[in-house]
Amino acid sequence: MALLDFLKNKKEKDKATEKKAVAVDVKKESEAAKTEKPEKADGKSSKADLSRVSSPKVSLKEGKFSYSVVKEPHISEKATYLGDENKYAFKVYGNANKVEIKKSVEGIYGVNVLAVNVITIPHKKRRMGKTEGFKKGYKKALVTIKEGQKIEIF
Repeated sequence: MALLDFLKNKKEKDKATEKKAVAVDVKKESEAAKTEKPEKADGKSSKADLSRVSSPKVSLKEGKFSYSVVKEPHISEKATYLGDENKYAFKVYGNANKVEIKKSVEGIYGVNVLAVNVITIPHKKRRMGKTEGFKKGYKKALVTIKEGQKIEIF
């Protein structure tokens, strides 16, 4: 696989630069902690002190979700009945997978997704007089969410 060695080398370089960036961040945080003022005697801190408190580091991959995965909610009679069982139907793009759908629904609607089932609906032959054609096929995802949570779609 000598043809793909350049990709491997690029990944190793990226990892090395990430390690350097993390090391620099750690140094900045330790310096900020040294210069930080202690709390007041009564145990309360002012607003200025709270602004310096750094939020926990979250990797970029965990926090990302895409609006380009879920097209729209699939509204039908059967889908409304499934809503009573904490299951919701969405039309999704054909190249979407279960993991992407889960992250997207969690990010957009702010719910905890327990399971994702994917159904590919094939195109169907339709005819209007002499003209024959096809009704578009699509991909549908049935998403099960945590008990007690709700998505307002209908």
